[in-house]
Amino acid sequence: MKVENNTFLITGGTGSFGSTMVRYLLKNNAQEIRILSRDEKKQDDLRKELNDDRVKFYIGDTKDYDSIANAVNGSDYVFQAAALKQVPSCEFFPIEAVKTNILGTQNIIKASEDYGVKKVVVLSTDKAVYPINAMGMSKGLAEKVAISRHYSNSNTQTVCNCTRYGNVMGSRGSVIPLFIKQILNEEPLTITDPNMTRFLMSLDDSVNLVMYAFENGQKGDLFVMKSPASTIEDLVDGIGLLFNKKPIKKIIGIRHGEKMHETLVSSEEMLRAEDRGDYFRLLPDDRDLNYEKYFTSGNDMDASNLNVYDSSNTTLLSPEQVAARLSELNFVKKFL
Repeated sequence: MKVENNTFLITGGTGSFGSTMVRYLLKNNAQEIRILSRDEKKQDDLRKELNDDRVKFYIGDTKDYDSIANAVNGSDYVFQAAALKQVPSCEFFPIEAVKTNILGTQNIIKASEDYGVKKVVVLSTDKAVYPINAMGMSKGLAEKVAISRHYSNSNTQTVCNCTRYGNVMGSRGSVIPLFIKQILNEEPLTITDPNMTRFLMSLDDSVNLVMYAFENGQKGDLFVMKSPASTIEDLVDGIGLLFNKKPIKKIIGIRHGEKMHETLVSSEEMLRAEDRGDYFRLLPDDRDLNYEKYFTSGNDMDASNLNVYDSSNTTLLSPEQVAARLSELNFVKKFL
């Protein structure tokens, strides 16, 4: 599969991932890139910044099938990145998370099947695994919506699969810009728990993961990129090293809806995980809609012997390694 001479639709395309993916697709000679989102101000800002006639902007809401139909019609490939991503927002307004993250994903997939899109890649999050908050629960169900097309609409030519990734450094909601602001202003850095761990992916990593799914994914697949992580304390110390300042630390405690460690692959999913070096491919269940098979046929592997893949047992970066990784990011370079 190739980018050149194809038309791509990115839902939620004015966000951190979307704007990075647009640049990647432009560099690789996409014929047309469509951005679907609700925010006309962000669209206008990105339009002026890119100044490229290959990028087309569509105002629409994934919750409304009719408003997305024109953007989907004529697209070869769709990257479904539109979502409510803030944990507090989804906790306070869980029905909105259901509408956007679950029903919005269903609308994008249905429209893609209706208009003959070749492939849809749905973006998900580590919070979908063993979810404890509404955002993670809704994204977990969005994954199920996408993967279920493997069983419930086997006649469609549209391939639908998923990617799942951890904290993207510098994306909307990332704590790193806040820490940088605090340390430059000589304010205390507000740490939830020093031993809490988080994956550290770059925006380029997120694009690489989605492109891997675009190039390799079959119906019902879910892909995870193996990523390094760090403790929050080592992250803060790394930022201190980067800016040559000794951070003042203020521990505020774990907030509602947060975990100590984020999981990218559960132990149960490891039963059907295929190790591809830098990635895990999680294969869909190979049974069909004959429900009797769910009661008569299982997997004889012992899941208790399989470990989860989470931010505490991946490669943990030292403060020095965190500083080196952050120094490569464009949004950090602006402050150096």
